[in-house]
Amino acid sequence: MAAVTVVITSYNQGPLIREAVESALSQTVRPERIIIVDDGSDEQTSVDVLSAILDDCRHGALDTGGVAVDFIDQVNAGPSAARNRGIAAAGTPFVVVLDGDDRLMPTFIERTLPLLTADDSMVASSGWLRTFGVLDSVVQPTGGDAGAFVSHNCCPATCMIRRSAWERCGGYDESMRSGFEDWDLFLSMLGRGLEPKDDAGKGAAHIGIAPEPLIEYRTAPASSNVTSMTKRLDLMRFLIAKHRDLYAAHIADAILGVEAISMSRLAMWESLMRGDTTASQAFMTHPTYGDGGMAAAVRLQS
Repeated sequence: MAAVTVVITSYNQGPLIREAVESALSQTVRPERIIIVDDGSDEQTSVDVLSAILDDCRHGALDTGGVAVDFIDQVNAGPSAARNRGIAAAGTPFVVVLDGDDRLMPTFIERTLPLLTADDSMVASSGWLRTFGVLDSVVQPTGGDAGAFVSHNCCPATCMIRRSAWERCGGYDESMRSGFEDWDLFLSMLGRGLEPKDDAGKGAAHIGIAPEPLIEYRTAPASSNVTSMTKRLDLMRFLIAKHRDLYAAHIADAILGVEAISMSRLAMWESLMRGDTTASQAFMTHPTYGDGGMAAAVRLQS
């Protein structure tokens, strides 16, 4: 198995960060290293928890199973900067990015790593999300190539990244601090699909999704996934301008993708008007990802 580093980013997440670290240590295929990047936490509880985690790792109170656990502290610069800092410090070809308030399910690395090692044109891999907190559901993102991603995000922020693809596209955009920085990175990595196939005959870049819940995703009304929806149109305008060539090459996919989402929402509205709640109940059980669906489900459940 190829070596993997797990980068966990944290900002004032208190005891939640311990759950994230423990989930990385509980993998059936263990990572070579865990790097915790604290993005300038200024709440004393969070600072104390991070210090306790490192002490427990060093003194054996937290069983690391031989996994190196390192800590990077930086002045608050946002999640993109924290992720870039951690990935840059990783010496492995594959890096798992995990937010400090979420958890990996035990088989995350076991299921996602083979997708990348078997396909050189795959730039990232992930799985479905099992949400907890406000919303109890299973969210099923699909992955895909650039044509799938121009209308909406099709991959969770928690994912395994091919480090060379991250490096080639310049990493996360550190100017993006209002959300969608993960979608932006995926578009950047998938932009390779505009280049001619290389001599090895690789196809267009794409992102793979293992069709099973592999991420435990914490939901709350104030989470970034929900709050970023208020800026969705402005953020999408930014993405379209930044990735203009990619959108121009996939203009039909972008328009038809958005239209397909609109038709699905209209069908759900029609069923509710008829008094049939089947479609809405199914939506709450399996909210859509990357198009505002999961955020809507959280708001409804709240």
